[in-house]
Amino acid sequence: GQEHVRGFGVTDTRHPLPVDGNTLFRIGSTSKTFTGTAAMRLVDSGQLDLDSEVTRYLPGFRAPAGAQNVTVRQLLNHSAGWLGDYFYDTGRGWDALPKYAARMAALPQLTPAGSVFAYNNAAITLAGEVIGQITGTTYEYAMRELLLRPLGLGHTFYFSDEIIGCGVAAPHVIVNGRAKVMPEVWQLPRSINPAGGLMSSAADQLRWARFHLGDGCAPDGTRVLPRGALEAMRSHPGPGGTLIVELTGMGVTWMLRPSAQGTQIVQHGGHWTGEVSGLLLVPEQGFAMTVLTNCESGSSLVNELFADDVALAMFTGLTNLPARQRSLSPADLAPYLGRYTRQQVGSAGRLVDEAPGTMTAHGGGLLLTTGAGATASRVLLTFYDSPSGSGYVLVNKSDGTPLGTRADFIRDRAGQVRWLRLGGRLHGHQI
Repeated sequence: GQEHVRGFGVTDTRHPLPVDGNTLFRIGSTSKTFTGTAAMRLVDSGQLDLDSEVTRYLPGFRAPAGAQNVTVRQLLNHSAGWLGDYFYDTGRGWDALPKYAARMAALPQLTPAGSVFAYNNAAITLAGEVIGQITGTTYEYAMRELLLRPLGLGHTFYFSDEIIGCGVAAPHVIVNGRAKVMPEVWQLPRSINPAGGLMSSAADQLRWARFHLGDGCAPDGTRVLPRGALEAMRSHPGPGGTLIVELTGMGVTWMLRPSAQGTQIVQHGGHWTGEVSGLLLVPEQGFAMTVLTNCESGSSLVNELFADDVALAMFTGLTNLPARQRSLSPADLAPYLGRYTRQQVGSAGRLVDEAPGTMTAHGGGLLLTTGAGATASRVLLTFYDSPSGSGYVLVNKSDGTPLGTRADFIRDRAGQVRWLRLGGRLHGHQI
């Protein structure tokens, strides 16, 4: 029942104004939880069945090859199986989402639908198009009517022309050790609004958390969802794995995370260039926490508070699943060595390969090197025993300093190491 909100730092290093609880930040992928909650409102009204195929609601949709029978639930729990980092900019018009969906047939299908968790911006965006089609309007208008207005979220917006008069935290990157404002990266394609388009404040994010911890009523007592619908969003998880932390799986857009004490942790976070955020709930204890930052270095803070045990232990007495590190022999490391690649589709709509990484043995663990020369990036992966199975690793700096995050390897049916799942994305092993 107690709420604490505090602002630190400034909105913009060029024209510094203090940050407070109503300052707007891009919340990035935490927007996905709004898309999932709107879908549950349509489920509650009988307009949507999560286990129906997407083509029931989008008859003209052509899925990537092998995913013709993908369901709405598989969109929302990130198991659709196709390439998820699809950021094609289809313009600012009302038809941005239909145009986006029309090009998805060309995306590579990486794993069979429903079989593997892999973070999927494209699938959540397609779910946004389902919402738009069912409601007969644009996705953003539907979200305002289904959620933002009923819940009184007066500092949560999709469009920059709605934020006149609000304090806005400008995005920053680190250049030569100092924060540099980068207003040009604020813009985000309308076509990915369902996956990451919201701007919001710390105060509104706590209102959002309070709704999800409650009985489904708005602050004025209006029933928005049954309590059971909120509970269903954090039940029946899809395939498990890792997304910064170990996951039981994704519910309806919420990360469902186990703890060593057996209490479920529910969370999400977001990242758009220069803005990093986190949101965490412990429903059993009525606890929630959010952090919004406006600099790339915010990743370190968010990892410390939302992936490691710091905040959980302080406020809830909970801790991560144990991770007893172990050293592997050269023979045991051999199947993991080689090159790993990841693809994405940028705003221009072209499929590109990310800089490939090379995996080498390093002591009893693995060193992943991406890039070359002075700009090369290196992380040390250390295996540990996980209750969830084998192939789980702690992600550390190259000198062994913990980053507080986890990843895992996925083997194919023949037992070969097929993927490194890092940051929830699948990096293909060039066998």
